[in-house]
Amino acid sequence: MSDAKKSSAATDYRSTLNLPDTPFPMRGDLPKREPAWVKEWEDKGIYQKLRDARSGKPKFILHDGPPYANGQLHIGHAVNKVLKDMITKARQLEGYDAQYVPGWDCHGLPIENAIEKLHGRNLPRDEMQAKSRAFATEQIAQQMQDFKRLGVLGQWDNPYKTMNFANEAGELRALKRVMERGYVYRGLKPVYWCFDCGSSLAEFEIEYQDKKSETLDVAFKAHDPARLAAAFGVTAVQPEAFIVIWTTTAWTIPANQALNLNPELPYALVQTERGQFIVAAQLVDNCLQRWGLQGEVLATVPGQQLEGLEFEHPLYDVASPDGSYGYRRLAPVYLADYATASDGTGIVHAAPAYGVDDFNSCIAHGLKYDDILNPVQGNGCYAADFPLFGGLHIWKAVPVVLQTLRDAGRLLATQTITHSYPHCWRHKTPVIYRAAAQWFVRMDEGEGVFTTDKAESTLRATALNAIEHTHFYPANGKARLRDMIAGRPDWCISRQRSWGVPLPFFLHQDSGELHPRTMEIVDQAAEIIEQGGIEAWSRVTTEEILGAEDAPHYTKSTDILEVWFDSGSTFWHVMRGTHGDMHHDSGPEADLYLEGHDQHRGWFHSSLLLASAIYGRAPYRGLLTHGFTVDGQGKKMSKSLGNTVSPQEVSGKLGAEIIRLWCASTDYSGDLAIDDKILARVVDSYRRIRNTLRFLLANVSDFDPAQDAVPFEQLLEIDRYALTRATEFQQEVLAHYKVYEFHPVVAKLQLYCSEDLGGFYLDVLKDRLYTTAPKSLARRSAQTALWHITHAMLRWMAPFLSFTAEEAWKFFGNSESIFLETYGAVGVSATADEGLLDKWARIRAIRDLVNKDIEVVRGAGQVGSSLQAKVCLTVPPEDHALLASLGDDLKFVFITSQIELVAGDAYAATVSASTDAKCERCWHYRDDVGHDSAHPTLCGRCTSNLHGTGEHRAHA
Repeated sequence: MSDAKKSSAATDYRSTLNLPDTPFPMRGDLPKREPAWVKEWEDKGIYQKLRDARSGKPKFILHDGPPYANGQLHIGHAVNKVLKDMITKARQLEGYDAQYVPGWDCHGLPIENAIEKLHGRNLPRDEMQAKSRAFATEQIAQQMQDFKRLGVLGQWDNPYKTMNFANEAGELRALKRVMERGYVYRGLKPVYWCFDCGSSLAEFEIEYQDKKSETLDVAFKAHDPARLAAAFGVTAVQPEAFIVIWTTTAWTIPANQALNLNPELPYALVQTERGQFIVAAQLVDNCLQRWGLQGEVLATVPGQQLEGLEFEHPLYDVASPDGSYGYRRLAPVYLADYATASDGTGIVHAAPAYGVDDFNSCIAHGLKYDDILNPVQGNGCYAADFPLFGGLHIWKAVPVVLQTLRDAGRLLATQTITHSYPHCWRHKTPVIYRAAAQWFVRMDEGEGVFTTDKAESTLRATALNAIEHTHFYPANGKARLRDMIAGRPDWCISRQRSWGVPLPFFLHQDSGELHPRTMEIVDQAAEIIEQGGIEAWSRVTTEEILGAEDAPHYTKSTDILEVWFDSGSTFWHVMRGTHGDMHHDSGPEADLYLEGHDQHRGWFHSSLLLASAIYGRAPYRGLLTHGFTVDGQGKKMSKSLGNTVSPQEVSGKLGAEIIRLWCASTDYSGDLAIDDKILARVVDSYRRIRNTLRFLLANVSDFDPAQDAVPFEQLLEIDRYALTRATEFQQEVLAHYKVYEFHPVVAKLQLYCSEDLGGFYLDVLKDRLYTTAPKSLARRSAQTALWHITHAMLRWMAPFLSFTAEEAWKFFGNSESIFLETYGAVGVSATADEGLLDKWARIRAIRDLVNKDIEVVRGAGQVGSSLQAKVCLTVPPEDHALLASLGDDLKFVFITSQIELVAGDAYAATVSASTDAKCERCWHYRDDVGHDSAHPTLCGRCTSNLHGTGEHRAHA
């Protein structure tokens, strides 16, 4: 063997290649590594460093809608917090001071229920409050750990809690301001009442579900037949003449106090075999059919002619066991537009304690508050002394009421129907309207208590106007919120519970009026609570506040503010209170409120009303809503179905990064589907992005930008194109981030990794990166582009792939955290050069066609890799000029060893196998392999790159 051949055989040419190298591991090993990142962010105080880094920059404030401090986090919580985190991180990278203070909603019934289960009912008030506070504190600690585990950066060392003494006190000061503006009043009104809560409910705590009810047609006997005959213009009516009502709430009949007819509607007097009956004229046939009777209309008159007639309660003649007649009362006829002929009989029976329309009609017709019958107690039972039905629960009383009416001869028909009925959103049990003395925030014109600075317009008008100045994501949220505000009744803000911010009111025992010093007392209560919490107010006596002279005449209210007032007022007592730098100096406090779409009737709603009452505007510039989590089949998640997905389990098995990527890649404007199959696809997506990132890092491991960077104008043309394309891509990414969109970014990033980079640029680049001299312009040009692209890509993905971006940054960046960076330009002079983009888009399109032709030949077994292919390519003149401009570098773009260009009329490619030898080092097939006897297996390119001046590359 000659010396030259010995030398060649001894050389390992693989070791002469610039092969990729990086300590960034291929496997993410996320479940193991992520907790260390969480701890490091905490130990290093990264959130505070982000604040310091952006001090003085424009603020971006996303105000956290507080989750309730009870129970383990579910996947819906994870979606909400991850979305908030992605948005604040994207804004931080954009250069904003993007603050995020997490919060918790701490008062309210679920915690009280939990304490009652643990410690029994009837705890003293301050003990219930102290135990609730301790319970909420435990729950917050558990939830906080889970939120941190998801990679959420925020002010975890100082979150806001609605139960902090300062927040409880601030809430009372917000109440005082709403009172000063003239919006607060006390009234007896039917409000939604939940027997399980033992309290009134707000409109936003109601949801509708199907319920079975008994319908009943009930006859009320005419008390004065002669007056009735005169009203109908007939000579006489029978002694057994009745007006008939139809209802679905049998339990309200014992509390009937009036009948409502529509003044414009014609009513008929109908003769039947069972007597004479009055119903709406157009419903006569339906009614007779329902009652199983034959009949004939004797006379018809409009409802207004029957006004003032009196009818006897259906149980008028029924005696109680003690011989008394508890229902010897009359029901007068009132006129009201809400009586219609759409169903029933066209006549509405009024039990004013149990219906808003009934209540308004009776009060408007002169019924006094004190005369309203309200026998149903807070627990759902009739008062013990209530005639015939005392002590019965109303739902159990229904069959008893029906039988009593039947026995009295007053029940004409009954049937079971299923209808949509209001339910408590916590207990999922039916609620009723029930009249109770409550405190309200007034939506329309009217007088408030202790008004000193009356608002110029009604709360409804102010809130509707504020909606017009709010941005909605998605846009359909606007109509939803507007409709709710336009149609909602006054807001009942009082509750009859213990665990909440007290209404610090003292009511005169005779008149029911507030103490004249009420506004001072509210301030005093706020100071007491600020020092010792709501428990301190519970211990305060009436005498301590009012003095010995007034105390005997006043009663201390035990009502609390409903919990939506707590969270709804956080823009006041958190953003301008306990976390005072967390607001904009003018205009709405927050840029964004972000919650599930149910919060149009919840937190968005209460916050809008309170900010409108206090400031005359919304507390937010934008509202973003997301859907709910469902399983892969679109079914709602429930423990009973066994289709829930636990964020804790997913983090432990796949990593929180996978939850984050799933959240980012799902269109949150609708429901978000998740199951094992969906997560498996997300894991695949993650691997593809990670592998691309690893390739980028591995190829710049020996690149020092200070020494090695090539100025933009000196870069090879394809590198300039790659940076220009990356610039264009970044503009798309930032446009999506601007409007809080993530799923298009993830989809486009995956395409960018697989097609722009993996399928084209990196594919073309490998030869130049691996085979040219380590410090050559050709290689440093490629590395310069890759270095800028890696910087950009880490920033694009950091909002959602936070752990991975931070991990990569350790090997690549020069600051403590990727989140301290800003997006910046992709390459010093890279701008969206349209000409360059168009040129290379066309080159790529032609390359795709050639690749297809090579694949056909490869499929037939005629060539191995594309480098073995020799291509004769015919293209039209304009494409010929385009491709010819790349000169000898064209073959590198097409990854072939040889390409011959021919100008013709249309595209055509002839692919054949190269007859040249294959270079052992670069794997190209060339006719100069072996030209150097010292390196007989190398081509001229490789010997020049290894031992000579190096090959010249201009374009690729």
